[in-house]
Amino acid sequence: MELSDTYIESFIQPRNELLQEMEQFAKDNHVPIMQLAGIDALNQLLRIQKPSSILEIGTAIGYSAMRMAYALPECRIVTIERDSDRVQYAKNFIARSEVADRITVIEGDALEVEVESIRSTYDAIFIDAAKGQYQKFFEKYSPLVPSGGVLYIDNMYMHGLSDLDIKDVPRRKRTMIRNLKHFTDWIMQHPDYTSAFFPVGDGLLICLKR
Repeated sequence: MELSDTYIESFIQPRNELLQEMEQFAKDNHVPIMQLAGIDALNQLLRIQKPSSILEIGTAIGYSAMRMAYALPECRIVTIERDSDRVQYAKNFIARSEVADRITVIEGDALEVEVESIRSTYDAIFIDAAKGQYQKFFEKYSPLVPSGGVLYIDNMYMHGLSDLDIKDVPRRKRTMIRNLKHFTDWIMQHPDYTSAFFPVGDGLLICLKR
């Protein structure tokens, strides 16, 4: 039996006015941000892990970075975004928050950014960018996570597309879904990680580094 959206939303904590403004902005401007149930679950997992540093791949307008920063008062977050317009919106929103001093926004393609230029290690990495590039992101940035660190990956369900036979996926999204399915098979068999899928939000994958 599936839980109703109303029941799930009854567990979601209220957000401050700035975050609610960002949620409305994202809705009005068709900017993909993490679903409320998903970000709540992610933040609870992060509270349990207690990372002091997080690298985020995919800033958008800065919503998830700010949510993580509010949830973890001692944590510093570096977030990478390639879209210059979204970078500007993110910087503006973050500057208006109480967590601005703990978030650094880097403009650039995460697959082209020099890893050495951002930091040596991170306790956690959150990947929420181009879905068809998840394996490339993972392979590039996972070396920055030490043993015991965690990689969190959103949108594994892709609004139901990941559950379809590839012939039933809209043609323009087939390559992305093929890549996402390949990544899922690859990481679930990876000897260096213990991975689990959480059916919350749009699907959250948790990868604990051995």
